[in-house]
Amino acid sequence: MPGRLAAAVAAVLLVAAAGPGAGDPGGSGDPGRQVEIGGSGDPGRQVEIGGGRSLYLHCAGSGSPTVVLLAGLHESSDPWSLTDTTPPVPRSPAVLPGVAAFTRVCTYDRPGTIRYTQPPTLTTRSTPVSGTRPLTAMVEDLERLLSAGHVPGPYLLVGHSFGGMLALRYAQTHPEQVRGLVLVDALGPGLRPAMGARWAEYVEALRHPGTPFDADPDFEQVDINGGVTAIDGGGPLPAVPVAVLSKTAPFAAPPTMSRELLAELERAWPKAQQALVGLRPQTPHLLATGSDHYVQLHDPDLTIAAIRLVADRAGTR
Repeated sequence: MPGRLAAAVAAVLLVAAAGPGAGDPGGSGDPGRQVEIGGSGDPGRQVEIGGGRSLYLHCAGSGSPTVVLLAGLHESSDPWSLTDTTPPVPRSPAVLPGVAAFTRVCTYDRPGTIRYTQPPTLTTRSTPVSGTRPLTAMVEDLERLLSAGHVPGPYLLVGHSFGGMLALRYAQTHPEQVRGLVLVDALGPGLRPAMGARWAEYVEALRHPGTPFDADPDFEQVDINGGVTAIDGGGPLPAVPVAVLSKTAPFAAPPTMSRELLAELERAWPKAQQALVGLRPQTPHLLATGSDHYVQLHDPDLTIAAIRLVADRAGTR
């Protein structure tokens, strides 16, 4: 993470996604910048989804399909409005405003996720939910949000890290609503067999990433293992275009993960990425050379291009 953004979040986002948290991109680079997303479309708002709960939703742009950006584990929607680029990557717009230039795009805060503020905090924009949540409940939240928020379909789902699991499961359970998928260094079900006996240790590291929020009852906790089982047993994906973006730089080393486990994760991750590529025929696999897990921050132009590619392919259906 860059300069002032790193100072704000590096201490708490060591495992802020399906893999360990943001790594040092190397070099000085441009400082990460908070994009004022409210100026590019609808202002963010709380949407009541039932049961006395509301979720923060922000949408911008116009057009179809509607792109829905799904953040990694423990992360609010903030990363989709940030950049951390170094040459030769240009000073590209962040993913959310970049996508808003050609179609409608929405993102939201899941309960208990971390805001990229100074100092970092858990989001107060969505109603807290305590306890470990099944992937099914998170899919239901998204369905209710899109319906209650009057977000028009069809949808192109873009999932970073754990957000990829959410995208896959939503596509399985709502195939008529989904027109495409972009998986950004996503955690897929293929990681469990690739990790073998170290899988349970990895899942435990995700539950306790070593942030100041670990003991907070409202901190996001997800049944990752149950989610993988649900996807594995959930049937095929709809016949829609897919693109996979993958990192090439190492993960950062969080305090709750041993070097041996981290090495096993690095060995297994490319196998799991290739398994995602194999989910649908003719799926482009784009390697974000030099990027760590946060491809959308380090290569926003590549991420935007992949979304546009899938949107264009979806338009031919």
